[in-house]
Amino acid sequence: MSSFTIYPAIDIRGGKCVRLVQGDYNRETVFHEQPLEVAKRWKVLGAEWIHLVDLDGAKAGRPVNDGVIADIAAGVGIPVQVGGGLRRREDVERLFAAGVSRVILGTAAIEDRAFVEEVLREYGERVAIGIDARDGMVATRGWLETSAVRAEELAEELAEKGARTFIFTDISRDGMMKGPNVEAAVRLAEASGQSVIASGGVSSYDDLRALAACAGRGIAGAIVGKALYTGSIELDKALKVVAEAADGTFSEKSE
Repeated sequence: MSSFTIYPAIDIRGGKCVRLVQGDYNRETVFHEQPLEVAKRWKVLGAEWIHLVDLDGAKAGRPVNDGVIADIAAGVGIPVQVGGGLRRREDVERLFAAGVSRVILGTAAIEDRAFVEEVLREYGERVAIGIDARDGMVATRGWLETSAVRAEELAEELAEKGARTFIFTDISRDGMMKGPNVEAAVRLAEASGQSVIASGGVSSYDDLRALAACAGRGIAGAIVGKALYTGSIELDKALKVVAEAADGTFSEKSE
C-alpha cells in the first residue's frame, strides 16, 4: 500500500486563520480568530500533519506570524510544516527550534539558489520545496510575480541537490473549488523522481480519490484548505476515502 497524507491547511494573516482566492490579498475570508484552536480540531478529527502558511510572511519576505506558528507547533501534538517568507537561514533555524517539523521554501528556490542548497544539505528531508505554478511557470513572492522557470525544470534541478518533497500548487485552481491539477502534479513527480504533495483546488472526495490513486506515481498527499472550512469535505471521512483509494480498495459503498 502506498501512503497518502491529507494536510489540513491553516493560512495565517494578521494572526488569524483566513483563506484567500488565488492568492489575492484583497479577497480574504476570516474563518477563525485562533489558528491554534483550528489546528487542535483537525488533530481531533484524525489529521497526522498540519500545513501552515504565513501569508504576511510570504508578502514581506520574512516570517511575520512566527509567534502564532510556534504556539501551534508546541500545542497541537502532531507535526507541522510551514511556508511563507523563508528566505534566510536564521528564520529556518528559529522555526525548527520552535518545534516545526518541516519548512517549505518557495520564492528562495528561484531567487536564492545557494541558500536553498545550503538548507537542503543541512536539513535534508525536513525541507520541502514549494513550487507554485501559473500556466506551468513558477510564481514567487506570494504569487505576486511569475518567473521564466518551468515547474518541472526547477523540480529536476533541486532533486539533484537533495530535495525529496515538493509541494505543487496550480494557482489557477487555488480557492476556486474546481479540483486539483492532477496531471501537472504527476508530471512534476515523474520529472523529479521524488514525492509531491498536491495543493490548490481540492474540493471534493472525488478530487482526493483521484490524487490518492496516484500514490504509486509519486503523489504523497494533498493539502486541503477551503473545502474543510466550507464543509464540502469532512476530514474524518476524507481520511477514510484516501486510505481506500491509495490501497486500491475503493468501492461505491464507501460513499
